[in-house]
Amino acid sequence: MEKIASFTVNHNTLQRGLYTSRVDGDVTTYDIRMKLPNSGKYLNSPAMHTVEHIVATYVRNSRFKDNIIYFGPMGCRTGFYLLTRNVEPSDVIVLVREAFEFLRDFEGEIPGVSAIECGNYLEHDLLDAKREAAQYLPVLNGYTVEMLDY
Repeated sequence: MEKIASFTVNHNTLQRGLYTSRVDGDVTTYDIRMKLPNSGKYLNSPAMHTVEHIVATYVRNSRFKDNIIYFGPMGCRTGFYLLTRNVEPSDVIVLVREAFEFLRDFEGEIPGVSAIECGNYLEHDLLDAKREAAQYLPVLNGYTVEMLDY
């Protein structure tokens, strides 16, 4: 089998950040790298699940809602993928920053947190998700389109 694009990235040198993972026609996949790969420090499952629920809900309600294809976790628990259609890279940087600020400041009930809405509704950790967002946000300070390259 051919090696997939994400396995061609050198994870030994990859830093926390926001990267353009791949472009397929008008769909761009972004790598939201919250944790250093292979560092022994990963997102825990309950926090990651909560980040997914809140950030996915935020981006799908943003001004770009019709251009959001997917937001979801990486299996390695170091971050998330965001797939967009026809959104300028500079707008993606702003959107990701706004989404994580929203998460950092979130109060209330986690969206989609009932047994009817979620297949693992009991595994959430809002406080840890907010802490992870707060730790990630400084990485995005001063982020530019040029920094999106691996």
